[in-house]
Amino acid sequence: MKAVGYTKSLPITDPGCLIDITLETPTPGPRDLRVAVKAVSVNPVDTKVRMRAQAKPGEPAKILGYDAAGVVEAVGTTVTLFRPGDEVFYAGSIVRPGTNSELHLVDERIVGRKPKSLSFAQATALPLTAITAWEMLFDRFGVAPGKTPDGRALLIIGGAGGVGSIMIQLARKLTALTVIATASRKETRDWCMKLGADHVIDHAKPLADQLKAIGHAQVALVAGVSGTDRSFPQLEAIITPQGKFALIDDPKTLDISPLKRKAVSVHWESMFTRAIFETPDMIAQHRLLNEVSAMIDGGLIVTTAARELSPINAVNLIKAHAQIESGTTIGKVVLAGW
Repeated sequence: MKAVGYTKSLPITDPGCLIDITLETPTPGPRDLRVAVKAVSVNPVDTKVRMRAQAKPGEPAKILGYDAAGVVEAVGTTVTLFRPGDEVFYAGSIVRPGTNSELHLVDERIVGRKPKSLSFAQATALPLTAITAWEMLFDRFGVAPGKTPDGRALLIIGGAGGVGSIMIQLARKLTALTVIATASRKETRDWCMKLGADHVIDHAKPLADQLKAIGHAQVALVAGVSGTDRSFPQLEAIITPQGKFALIDDPKTLDISPLKRKAVSVHWESMFTRAIFETPDMIAQHRLLNEVSAMIDGGLIVTTAARELSPINAVNLIKAHAQIESGTTIGKVVLAGW
């Protein structure tokens, strides 16, 4: 089967950073689905793993990819949730070979049913970011779904990226929070407003004055989906007492002691945790992806796919990685077809 992998951690400008390879067809484990991959998307985690984890001498090429949409081709002996022919979407596991291959193995407990109203390319933009945004809102922040007003505001730092794009929609449709996103360019500000943000401010400028200007001098919930190194020093001034801060990126250091006086809680979000440790609630990702699928088909939220490349090969994946590394991505970059 066709796949795209790498053996050495090389800059994206090096044509050998990702290569087309051929692999044997994998055999499903007891709870695995073997999925014929129709489309994949690229996330910041792809570029980070490419640069920090290379194959050791004698090891096979590493396969990236943490989003896929496709068709179940075969199932393991104890699979109960799916059968061959089902159309699915999912984000996979960071400790298993990635989705950049024609056939891919994934545990059924982290797989959802693909939205019927979307193409495979449109659907593959959603799993990793939807899981991340959902877990951050409802698991880490503990927000109760519903429209009962509670006066709180949510600040999403980096609203136009993949996670921010879906978090704006989930918060808008499923909660009563005031949704404030950050974006620094006209096109990204427009994108955030289109997705449902109540306010958009510029993360390239001091946040406190901008928040005061829109009537939210302090916010209860802050989602750091990008740029934590830059925004964290401003956090103590803009977060409410007993507020909550959650982050997904990788700041070089994170001294949270200034937040003690306000009893602010700090939460890491990693959507791979359930799959890595096979936690007892691992199936929660299956359920939430099905909920997202139903919301898509019901017209409540929309795909965040913004750029599509075809086919899935090393050349186009290099283009996608370069786009992510540029820091100017709006929504998601997806690839379809082999």
